[in-house]
This record gives sequence, C-alpha cells and structure tokens, in this order.
Amino acid sequence: MATTAPLIICEHCDCVYEKVTLAKHQKTLCTRCGGVLQRYDGLTLQQRLALTLTALMLWIFANFYPVMSISLKGLKNSATLWDSVLALSLGPITFIAMVAAIAMIIAPIFQLLLLIWVLGFALAARRSPAFKFCMRWLETLRPWSMLEVCLLGAMVAVIKLAGFLDVLPGIGLFALAILSLMMIRIAGRDIRELWDIL
Repeated sequence: MATTAPLIICEHCDCVYEKVTLAKHQKTLCTRCGGVLQRYDGLTLQQRLALTLTALMLWIFANFYPVMSISLKGLKNSATLWDSVLALSLGPITFIAMVAAIAMIIAPIFQLLLLIWVLGFALAARRSPAFKFCMRWLETLRPWSMLEVCLLGAMVAVIKLAGFLDVLPGIGLFALAILSLMMIRIAGRDIRELWDIL
C-alpha cells in the first residue's frame, strides 16, 4: 500500500504536491491557483496548548464582562456578548440571534475545548479518543467562528455611540480583541499540521 504522508492537496484546486520543510516566515503556494499550501508554524505542542488555555480564559472574560458601558444624564448601562444575543432574540430577527450566538460564543468555545482535548493527549505522545472526529469538527467550526467580525461591529458601535453618549469600552472588548488574534494563531489553517504530528 502506498503512503501519502508527505503529500499535500491544495484545498482550492485539488492539485497534489509533496510537503517541504519550511524556514521561518516561509510559505508554499499552489502553482496552479496561487492558494497557500503550507505556512511555517513555529509553535510547539506545549506552546499551542498554553495559548489555547490562555484563549479559554480570554473567552470567559469576553463573554462575562461588559463589552461596553454607556451613560447618559446619570443613567448607566453595560452590555456583554450574551446581552447582545438576548436583545436580538427578543425582536423579529431571532434567526440572526442564533447565528450571532454560534459565531461569537458557541463555535469559539467548542474550538478551544476540542483543541485542549487533542493537545492534552498529544503532550503524552498519544492520539486522543475520537481524534478524527475532533479534527474534522475543528475544520468545520473554523469558518463559523467569527470573533473578528464581532469585534469590528463592537468597535463601530463604540465609535458611533460616542457622539451621542458617554461610552466606555469594557474589559470584555479588550479580551475579545486579544482573543480574536489568538484564535487566528491557534485555530487557523495551520491546525491541519496536527494530523502529521499525531
């Protein structure tokens, strides 16, 4: 039986290439469509797990601390991500509330928990139970996790409201900003490298 371990398939055009070892800041591109095949990933398993646990703590801060606080003539109010989803669900656009909940809250937490599960076993040089299932779900959840879109929306809201009200960005907004960057680093396309490692 032929081995296909050193091969990589372009996810855009299905062209097959041999994997190469990359140096820092290098990436390989598909000669047919120009899509990125590989990027250098300098993270060890320990570093990736540490970043994932840090991202989990940031997720808690982003979801349970206010994203912003507004005040007008002595009246104050603050909102978390959960509050925004609940506010959307009370209106006629309940479907949007469900999509927002999946993109901002549910998909990221499942990504983090699956990563912790897989990486925890990987540190012991073992494949986790249901490894294939976890890796497939990590790939499936990647496009649904849209923290950066939520962050952009929150920043636009802060800027727009600042002209009418006293607006203070909360701990949740700062946690969301850092979490968005970390999710790109630890749960982006390079997660596929775990297939090779394990």
